[in-house]
Amino acid sequence: MPIKPFPLFLSSILAALFSVLFPVSLTADPVSTAAAARQWRQANEQDIIDGFVELLRLPNVASDHVNIRRNADYILGLLNRRGFSARLLELEGSPPAVFAERRTQGADKTLMIYVHYDGQPANPDDWASDPWTPVMRNGPVERDGQIVPMKAPFDPEWRLFGRSAGDDKAPIIALNAALDALEDGGVEPSVNLKLFFEGEEEAGSPHLRDMLGKYRELLGADLWLFCDGPVHQSRRWQLSYGVRGSFGFGLTVYGPNRPLHSGHYGNWAPNPIMRLTELIGTMRDDQGNILIDSYHEQVITPSRLEMEAIEAAPAVDRQLIDELGIGRPETNERIEMAIMRPAMNLRGIRSGDVGAQSRNSIQTSATASIGLRLVPAQTPDFLREAIERHIRSQGYFVVYDAPTGEQRAAHDRIARLDWSEAGYPAYRAPFDLPIAQSIANIMNQLGDDTLIQLPTMGGSLPLYLIDEVVGAPILILPIANHDNNQHGKDENLRLQNLWDAIEIYAAIITSL
Repeated sequence: MPIKPFPLFLSSILAALFSVLFPVSLTADPVSTAAAARQWRQANEQDIIDGFVELLRLPNVASDHVNIRRNADYILGLLNRRGFSARLLELEGSPPAVFAERRTQGADKTLMIYVHYDGQPANPDDWASDPWTPVMRNGPVERDGQIVPMKAPFDPEWRLFGRSAGDDKAPIIALNAALDALEDGGVEPSVNLKLFFEGEEEAGSPHLRDMLGKYRELLGADLWLFCDGPVHQSRRWQLSYGVRGSFGFGLTVYGPNRPLHSGHYGNWAPNPIMRLTELIGTMRDDQGNILIDSYHEQVITPSRLEMEAIEAAPAVDRQLIDELGIGRPETNERIEMAIMRPAMNLRGIRSGDVGAQSRNSIQTSATASIGLRLVPAQTPDFLREAIERHIRSQGYFVVYDAPTGEQRAAHDRIARLDWSEAGYPAYRAPFDLPIAQSIANIMNQLGDDTLIQLPTMGGSLPLYLIDEVVGAPILILPIANHDNNQHGKDENLRLQNLWDAIEIYAAIITSL
């Protein structure tokens, strides 16, 4: 006698009860998954590199609207072919963001992976080879690395050179390769995947807040995983829980209203270069400490867990001293502690000339470009007020445009401030964030407990916007080699970093 089927609603109830009593794990063993991804990669290295080269050939400066859209369309095609529902997110005046989603049946967590596909401008005259024509070298240009054929087998220490090779197209290639490896092995992700690839990060993300606000419901996730930046200088893999904020301004001080002969007027007419350097000297000491009153008032003291994580990381200061050719650092503290402090960087000074073009004259003005790195919970508005108070306390009359003749006559010292950069605050996720520790556990399994976890990266990203607008926690998983020359000439990616990233991505999206 055949078994009579249950009514549909009873079947649903029993299925739900069974899933509670006997849950089926969607997660895979990360070590086995990584090993399978490595085996797949070894058999497909040529195709991976060929795809990377094709993407790097597309110029990707955010202001180049035609080519930036070519990049977005190309990436869209890559994702559609890998089972994603992909689209371009549009906003007036902004390069498109590439959004993609791929759902996993039964998954209860959603992971958002962030990458930016735009890059810094590049001057071909500065490079050893054309920045938009990728080449393979057997080492860094600085160590006389020579061009080698772009043919497998590849030495893992070889490097692929091209703009955005390290910052930030590599994660796009590594993620796609990881997905191909999983597809080949019949392994499904354990989480719902969302991807957000930004097209103007290197331009300061001026439209990101509006983009996030317009598509807020689409961009919700349990975690945003930022795949950007370099790994630790020790070459060990790391997770970073935050970034420094960024802020900057121009500072101009004035001398006479026309250049003066230094023999006739030296020691009498004020020299604006001297005044500028003296003023900067009142703002920062020779160990990098900022001397401005109340500047540190908003700073949050690092937690015990953050301090312990820094102490557990391998010390690389001696290595960096040798690598960078410096006699000694500005400070006696290790680099990981130094970047936990607010920083003031003198980016450049302009006044007069040097060398064969120098003249025996007193200049009319001197201008400095000053960059600031912020830590939690400093805000640009608060620091702007503190800086202006300090400059006034040094006897300067502050203006925001070129001073008039009347102002010059009325004030001994005049300083012009150009607050042209809006700036943004720092971000730091809590060190005991459960989903972050789950990712850390996966990576430690892959690397025999060698993962480095640090409270912050030295660089800046507008992570606070995701926190404010989307309300999701953020973690940073960098993959590029620390000496990848990002933003500079001869940008490159060490191949072993790409190979490792494929395994790490495969393990995380199947084991989280």
